[in-house]
Amino acid sequence: MDDTLLDRGELRPEALSALYQLRDSGLKLMVVTGRPASWGCVLVRQWPVFAAVMENGAVGVCREGRTTRFLDSVDPAARRHRRERVRQLGLELQRRFPELHCADEYDARISDYALDIGETHQVDAEVVSAAVALARERGFRTSCSSVHLHVTLDPDDKASGAIRVLRSLLGIDPTAARERFAFIGDSGNDAACFAAFRTTIAPRNLSGRPTIGPRFIATEARAAGFAEAAHAILQARSST
Repeated sequence: MDDTLLDRGELRPEALSALYQLRDSGLKLMVVTGRPASWGCVLVRQWPVFAAVMENGAVGVCREGRTTRFLDSVDPAARRHRRERVRQLGLELQRRFPELHCADEYDARISDYALDIGETHQVDAEVVSAAVALARERGFRTSCSSVHLHVTLDPDDKASGAIRVLRSLLGIDPTAARERFAFIGDSGNDAACFAAFRTTIAPRNLSGRPTIGPRFIATEARAAGFAEAAHAILQARSST
């Protein structure tokens, strides 16, 4: 969402309108983000999406009638144990690197610990790299978006999480999902999706150095870039 659909944290009219136009054209839309699981409950209620994949692939959320349902492959006891371990690591990283601050959404998360590296605090790349190295040395996985450094014990990434939810909710085979669905993202933690899906797009503000980049890059940044990509998809659909 951040710096792809959202423009510096705001949902702009052109991006929201583009979502509705895509949905109304017959497409199935799903949010895939590093944001907290609890945010997903709001997104699937208020946005024209059928599901959300949260916390970089660890947890899915879908709407069922007037309520929502979490899709978590980890049982509650194991989830609580993992959550405490990542919390302890997050606190250690903050002690070792005072430049790092816990993201203000921590209590809404269930699988990872997010450190603010660009949302309200700008953290030097060298500090982020050192924190990543320490976390990996401790046996944790890490990923970075344009705003957060995430540490987790979950094995999923955005691609595996998205494909799992597509199979669970729509019964789509993983190979077919890679062919039939497009992905748009802007940052380093989108690398798995850029590699997994056939049609991939980024707004002009693409950051990080993914091994496999997106096939298409919009001429506009952030929300305007998302709207541009949506318009191109709608045009392609109308011409077939």
